[in-house]
Amino acid sequence: MKMRSILSAAYAAIAIAMAAPAAAHGIGETVTPHFSQSIPNIPGKSLVALVVDYTPGGASPSHIHAKSAFIFGYVLSGEIESQVNDGPRQVYRAGESFYETPGSRHPVSRNASKTRPARLLAVFVVDTDEKDLTTSVEQNSSSRSKK
Repeated sequence: MKMRSILSAAYAAIAIAMAAPAAAHGIGETVTPHFSQSIPNIPGKSLVALVVDYTPGGASPSHIHAKSAFIFGYVLSGEIESQVNDGPRQVYRAGESFYETPGSRHPVSRNASKTRPARLLAVFVVDTDEKDLTTSVEQNSSSRSKK
């Protein structure tokens, strides 16, 4: 059982390491791993938290989240404009939150201000062995066209 916990933690650490470079393709965003832990009473699931810092006017590229990932987004500071799937664009202010269901497409995620920075906490409940938490739409399109 101890070895399983160690392996789960290692897989989660790899998922965090993979998430940061995938999200680092945005303009004016920095993704920092904050927390990762397997969930002991839900075998095969982990909790992963990332902090996304946006410079004024900064944005994430359009992306898709892992099919297993349920995501809770909490605005720590500033204002974040977000759109999930084909839903409406919404601006969330510090202290407000939103969620994304597994496999969601995220066409808009950006700092709503051109003059002040913004910070978002993204908490993922995800399959422990999930390798990519976020894939840019461009990466996803080009990998499909190569098949």
